[in-house]
Order: sequence, then structure tokens, then C-alpha cells
Amino acid sequence: MEAAKENILLLISTPYYFIIIGIEILLSHLHNRKLYTVKDTFSNLYLMLLNSGIDLLFRAVYVTVIFQFCFNHRFVNWHTGIWYWATLVLAEDFIYYWLHRFDHEIRFFWATHVTHHSSEKMNFTVGFRSSVFQPLYRFIYFLPLPLLGFKPLDIVFIYSATQIWGIFVHTELIKKMGWLEYILVTPSHHRVHHGSNPKYLDKNMGMFLIIWDKLFGTFQEELPAEKYQPIKYGLTKNIEQPNAVNLVFHEWTAITKDIKQTSISLKERWKYLFGKPGYSHDGSRHTSEEMRELENNEHAN
Repeated sequence: MEAAKENILLLISTPYYFIIIGIEILLSHLHNRKLYTVKDTFSNLYLMLLNSGIDLLFRAVYVTVIFQFCFNHRFVNWHTGIWYWATLVLAEDFIYYWLHRFDHEIRFFWATHVTHHSSEKMNFTVGFRSSVFQPLYRFIYFLPLPLLGFKPLDIVFIYSATQIWGIFVHTELIKKMGWLEYILVTPSHHRVHHGSNPKYLDKNMGMFLIIWDKLFGTFQEELPAEKYQPIKYGLTKNIEQPNAVNLVFHEWTAITKDIKQTSISLKERWKYLFGKPGYSHDGSRHTSEEMRELENNEHAN
């Protein structure tokens, strides 16, 4: 019965994906927006298949063994009802915020997550451009949930449900959503998240609710053109040869090159691996905070 929930969710959501992607492609063509390219779309699907394959293979371990073990030793017993589901959504979204934030702020994890940000487009299929190896460690963040009495398959179900919303917010065609902008992660918020402009880097980390970003200082509103430059999607330095291998491993290659430098200390090697993305011992590259500071100084002058 529990496993059937996710199967039903998959059956319902799949036609929905085809419909909204089809509409977006049609509108892009009619208005000459050039939101899609064939190569980029196939890259999105390729990365999704890699991620899904790893997740399906590993899920039998982390759901039926690790999560179930924690659930068997739970501290709380719930009566399934509205408060159970509402609390699970809040708790899981809160945990996802920190998972996502650490993926951005620790280079070791950014090396996996960077694939999701490597597209220079913004459309619904970019939502499928997954962080390939994230399923190998993502479950660790969610271990408190079964210990708090949430059933393992319910945790997976809610994660899958909020992922549907996560696909929806990858678009340029929906501008602002009124009062929902104050509560939910909207397309406007998520466009900021995918921007490589200094002001937008590492902002709006939420999956479903924007409240965590506002509470923990990572919120940034999408600014109109007269107040700031248009959003530039992709990385601060885009992949020169985005082939099947480089899409997945280019940041790991860069990390290896950095830590192999002979002239740096052990502490500097550590920072190249676990420090913030953009760290450099000689100032040749910049973190997101440093880039914002440089931009602010330029405007001040």
C-alpha cells in the first residue's frame, strides 16, 4: 500500500511533465524565446537517467535497511493524519534546505551538485538535470525523520511530491505568483537561484517553501532590469567541453588539479576540497561572497 503511493504519484505526474514541457516549447517557438536547444535538453535527460539509476539501485539499501532500522528505533509514535503529513512536509523541506545549502557551500558536495547548475538555459527540463551522485549521501540528512517516527516510504513519497514542484519552478514563462511569493519557492525565486550573477549566487536554496531562506539569510528577490542586470544562467565559468564525461566529472577534475599543486600547504589543500567553491590560495578565483564584494565595490566607485 505504501509503495503504491509513489507509483500513483509517478503515473499522475508523468503526463503533467509532457504537457507543461510541450506548452513551454510551443510558446518558446511562437515568441522566438529560444528557451530550448536539442543538445541541452538531451544533457538534462542524460543526467536525470544517471541520477535515477543510482537512486533506484541504492534505494533498496537506504530505505528498506537504513531508514527502516532507524524507524524501528524511533523516539516518537504518530497517529497518521493531517498533523503527521504537515509536520513531515515541514521537516523534510527544512532538511532539504540544509542539504542544498551545504551542496553550494562545500566544494566536495558542490562537485556533485554543479551538474544541476551547468545549463545555460532555464526551462522545465532543467529541473531534470540532476546531481548524479547525490543519492549516495542525501539519505544521511534525512535520518532524523524515521527516528522521529515517520515511515520510510512516506519520507520517500513526500520527497517525490515536492520534487514535482521543484520541476515546475524551472521556467522563465511564469513571472510573479502574487501572495505565493511570500510562502513558496516560485519560478521567480528559482530563476535567482540559477543565476550566475554575483548578487544571485547561492541564494534561494529551498525546494518547496521559501521561508527557510528568509529565516537563514539566503533569500534574494528577483530584481527588475532597471535595478540590476538580467539573469545569466549557468556557472560563473561554464564548461568548455560539455560532453557526457565532463558534465559529470569536470569539477572533480578541477579539484584534483588544485590539490595536486606542490606549492600549497595541507590547510590549503583541505580548503580546495572542503572549503567554499571558488576558494583559491592566491586570489586567482573568488567565492560567491568575494564576487559580491567586488561587484559592490565597483558600483561604489
